[in-house]
Amino acid sequence: MAGIRLAPEESPDLTQQHPPPQQQQLQTGREVASDDERSVAADSWSIKSDYGSTLDDEQRHADAAEALSSAANFRAASDYSSDKDEPDADGMTSMLGLQSYWDAAYAGELANFREHGHTGEIWFGADVMDTVTSWTKSLCIDISQGHMPNHVDEVKPEPVEHGDKYLSCWSVLDVGTGNGLLLQELAKQGFTDLTGTDYSEGAIDLARSLADRDGFLNIKFLVDDILETKLERRFKLVMDKGTLDAIGLHPDGPIKRMMYWDSVSKLVAPGGVLVITSCNHTKDELVQEVENFNQRYIEMPQEPNTIEDLETHRDLPPFQYLNHVRTYPTFMFGGSVGSRVATVAFLRT
Repeated sequence: MAGIRLAPEESPDLTQQHPPPQQQQLQTGREVASDDERSVAADSWSIKSDYGSTLDDEQRHADAAEALSSAANFRAASDYSSDKDEPDADGMTSMLGLQSYWDAAYAGELANFREHGHTGEIWFGADVMDTVTSWTKSLCIDISQGHMPNHVDEVKPEPVEHGDKYLSCWSVLDVGTGNGLLLQELAKQGFTDLTGTDYSEGAIDLARSLADRDGFLNIKFLVDDILETKLERRFKLVMDKGTLDAIGLHPDGPIKRMMYWDSVSKLVAPGGVLVITSCNHTKDELVQEVENFNQRYIEMPQEPNTIEDLETHRDLPPFQYLNHVRTYPTFMFGGSVGSRVATVAFLRT
């Protein structure tokens, strides 16, 4: 699970060139999805050009973000703990929040890879992935040098031969890794201790196949559900590109999101960083959601089960806002300035 994808037109002779989120591939291995699922996916997410081929990446990614925002329509983070009436559940949820959807999606992508060698979708688009990985590299180098940056976008990354010495100590976990392409790009940036998890076995099979083909044999991939993680290790850097978005589309989205924060707080090592990329929430909404979690965390009584629990100061908020990407294109609406994608970093205290 790694973002939301659009479905291309189903055509027997259409060659796919294609994940974080944007495109659904159900042409190959269609038997995995039920007729109802395919019908809903096609009706909701089919974006086509006038010539029967998929739209160019930039337009498809823009349409995906807009479609996700309209389909999800779930509350701002500040409403999660309020006493407001619950909105219509149909407006908040989607099949995109269900594991069965992603299992079917990745079965199709895996079959397409085996038959045609196609990589699959790049979640949020190649430009966003490049921005996220290069920005994250600069952030980690800055922290390793003893800085707590306020304007990472203005920091020019060191040459790779110098940056690598700082990145070798950064263990990285990508939750909801999908096809694992984000980890491949992080490897190109100089990160070496890389792990990707996804609750869909098809996603992990695809990620492993792509990593083997592309020569990234050091990346580890594991089947694991972020909401019920079995991982016992903590990581210095945890990446989420679209996974929190998809979790929020589950019928029990608000509860699942709280489970997400409980779980991810245990996976980020003290002093480590969580980087979230979302197409459905602004930077301010993500910061507010973290503040809500921090408050619940401090107020929640808990018996220590491990040495780490004993060393944890529950009177301190577990996360604090660190920085966000400022270079995404923006637009004006209703007097407010926003962007289709937000990438925000939080420090684990």
